[in-house]
Amino acid sequence: MMDKAYQNIKEAEEMLLNVGTLLMSCGASTGRVRTTVNRIADALGYNIELLITNRSLMLKVIDEQSDHFIASLKRTSPHGVNFRVVSGISRMSWKVVEENWTVPQINAEIERLIALPHYPRLIILSSVSLAGSAFCALFGGKGVELVVAFVATFFGLFVRQEALKKQFNPYLAIFFASFAASILSGLSVRLGIGSSPELAFATSVLFLVPGVPLINSFTDMIDGNILNGIVRGVHGLIIAFAIALGLLCAKFIFNI
Repeated sequence: MMDKAYQNIKEAEEMLLNVGTLLMSCGASTGRVRTTVNRIADALGYNIELLITNRSLMLKVIDEQSDHFIASLKRTSPHGVNFRVVSGISRMSWKVVEENWTVPQINAEIERLIALPHYPRLIILSSVSLAGSAFCALFGGKGVELVVAFVATFFGLFVRQEALKKQFNPYLAIFFASFAASILSGLSVRLGIGSSPELAFATSVLFLVPGVPLINSFTDMIDGNILNGIVRGVHGLIIAFAIALGLLCAKFIFNI
């Protein structure tokens, strides 16, 4: 019985750590990670102590019925954005509560969410580029400026994806993307293409703006997770600096 109880708590601890690190790496706020992990643990009948940092989670799972406990640490993967996984885990946590899911059922659902296919690369590139054109239109761009913004955004995102595939530092990848997009849109300013080519130049890098890290930083600060909020805020500021540096290099090249 003791061995079985220990095995059960070990499986639950590994699953809870997996859920927490997956949420962090997919762009969830610290408060959401804590709430979701606590919800699943409560539904399974365990008490937990959870410490969340930006790059790792420390978890202690306590089974009061058997007086067993286990503590462990797991590093998180580099942070990205995958709200399909975040929302899927949130829905799953409520099913654990309402339908009394077991640990194997939870692990199977996590594997299914991880295995969900991403959108085709061309669709991502085209959709983000259309968003770049839309930003340009919001600022008053028309016709040629929209086309320039689309092409510059497409090329910039392509360069960022290729840099990440070749395992460049993520901040360098953002600089390369900003510089590539700015070079194309800056060329239109230099050649005087369109009535307001500077609008395409200004909006061609907006796809790189670190919205999720900055929003999560503010949310963490409000929730009292000061350390994680500061780390995410600094991460967002470094991204903003890389974007600005790419724009600056293009401005110097074209003397805009």
